[in-house]
Amino acid sequence: MANWKELEKQFTARLSMGRRPVAISFLDSPPAGVAKFSGTEPAGCSFWRLASAGKTFYTVPADHFNCAVGAYTHNIQLPPERAHETEATLGLMFNLGYVRPEEVPGIPRLDKEPAVVVFAPLADAPVDPSVVLFTCKSSASMLLNEASIRAGVASSLPLLGRPSCMALPAALAHGTATSLGCIGNRVYTGLGEDEMYVVVPGAKLAAVADQLAVIGSANAALEEYARGKQASLSTM
Repeated sequence: MANWKELEKQFTARLSMGRRPVAISFLDSPPAGVAKFSGTEPAGCSFWRLASAGKTFYTVPADHFNCAVGAYTHNIQLPPERAHETEATLGLMFNLGYVRPEEVPGIPRLDKEPAVVVFAPLADAPVDPSVVLFTCKSSASMLLNEASIRAGVASSLPLLGRPSCMALPAALAHGTATSLGCIGNRVYTGLGEDEMYVVVPGAKLAAVADQLAVIGSANAALEEYARGKQASLSTM
């Protein structure tokens, strides 16, 4: 297992982040020594908020039933008595013009329903993360994107939007993904107006951290160069 505590220190030192990065693991069985989530939340992305605040826990599919869209992206099957909620939620979004029906098949999903999903601050990850979620401002997103490109783990996906939770299966399947978030997520997580998400595959996190050191130094030098040009050449 990688040294997740050291990796969180590296990212925290090199990026401006208001929240701790979150390790998310999709597993076939509960890990030993990790507490099961107790309570209710309105959406699967609500668990991001809890983990970034320092909590380590795992959920089961039933914990994700309150968000039909999140259940869809995580390939979680709603029970028969609640199956209509997916159609009702999508119907609302269609009627509002928020999503078009033809867009739904293109929304990334997990390949299979996870038996459990583990959430933890990166430094406290009890198992190897499937993906690591960064909540950051655009300047930090730029650095993570450039480090992922240099590490060869950037995806060819466009900038993602709604729903926010599709960024997890997208990153797992394609490489580092960047998401602007969605309005439901912003309510459930308290995401700031100037914040967005970058999701890095867990298996590639160390490589991205290594390249972030290079990218950080390069950007600092290029910033000094650009400011010099601006000072000497700008006339307005």
